Amino acid sequence: MTTSLPDYYFRIRENGALVFRMDHESRTRRLEMDQIAVVNLKRGDIKPHGDRVLSDADLAAIHTWMEERSSLLAAREVDDILRTVDHLNLTTQWVQSRATDDQLDAVSDALLLSMHDLRNILVRKKAERLSK
Repeated sequence: MTTSLPDYYFRIRENGALVFRMDHESRTRRLEMDQIAVVNLKRGDIKPHGDRVLSDADLAAIHTWMEERSSLLAAREVDDILRTVDHLNLTTQWVQSRATDDQLDAVSDALLLSMHDLRNILVRKKAERLSK
């Protein structure tokens, strides 16, 4: 564990985080976490917790976290899609080499509809980009 702890802790939630200010120097020599705000990344909201007034340092730390978190989530999203491409290739190999008739009956319609839908959207979006 590192010897120096951050001044803020962000407890990740689905749409953002709860923000805590860390108190390293409490009277009881315990690490205290004081909730100061709630962040919603999708809306870009920062709501102070209770009657708190956020300092400029608080807001700067929160805005920095929001930018870093948004970048991380965007990179993860692209990585997830690239993993999907890998998974589709593995699925193709499974269908060709190991799938039984019963297994194919169980998955074929769902796969075909999903791939048809994806192909339509990809072709439309590509055409829109090329026409610009």
